[in-house]
Amino acid sequence: MRGRFITFEGGEGAGKSTQVARLTETLRSQGIDVVRTREPGGSTGAEQIRDLVLNGAAERWSPMTETLLMYAARADHLERTIRPALAAGRWVLCDRFADSSRAYQGAGGGVDAAFIEQMDAAVVGADQPDLTLIFDLPVEIGLARALGRGDASEVRFESKGQAFHQRLREGFAAIAAAHPNRCRVVDAQGDPDVVFARVQAAIQPLLTAVAA
Repeated sequence: MRGRFITFEGGEGAGKSTQVARLTETLRSQGIDVVRTREPGGSTGAEQIRDLVLNGAAERWSPMTETLLMYAARADHLERTIRPALAAGRWVLCDRFADSSRAYQGAGGGVDAAFIEQMDAAVVGADQPDLTLIFDLPVEIGLARALGRGDASEVRFESKGQAFHQRLREGFAAIAAAHPNRCRVVDAQGDPDVVFARVQAAIQPLLTAVAA
């Protein structure tokens, strides 16, 4: 039986990585074989592209170049990590996936949505997530969290300015509205335990369906 594919999306500082780690631990404690991965990255080649995309000046790459780099990384990630895991019946939990391209390069950067969907059809194809959790947070709170981590690496997108990040938030909201069967919006404000309770509630239908 094919495994399940859950993606975690949202703006900077929304706490996705913390929640991916917690859900991974919880599902493993229930006997579910989980692969935790991320984008850009998740395979050797994709991690090399990650270093190119996430570091350097904000204007290092144009949004179109970013789109091409992200989908190159995604193709390798799918081929080497995601598809083999799903075929083996494992659950894949991915910190960012294709919706980040729609939001960051599309809504945020202005790349034509139709072009991104053509890329997605060619690279991702039928391997769409079973469930996408979109962590929603006011931009000023998210950026304050992200920039307060004290890590000067991989802050290229954080430096793009508040207007860019507001477009991201609006872009993710539009994605959720366009794909109500796949996407669940999670309020990312509050204590991590409170947010995790919201995550657990969002994934319960998927667990119930598998158990049935």
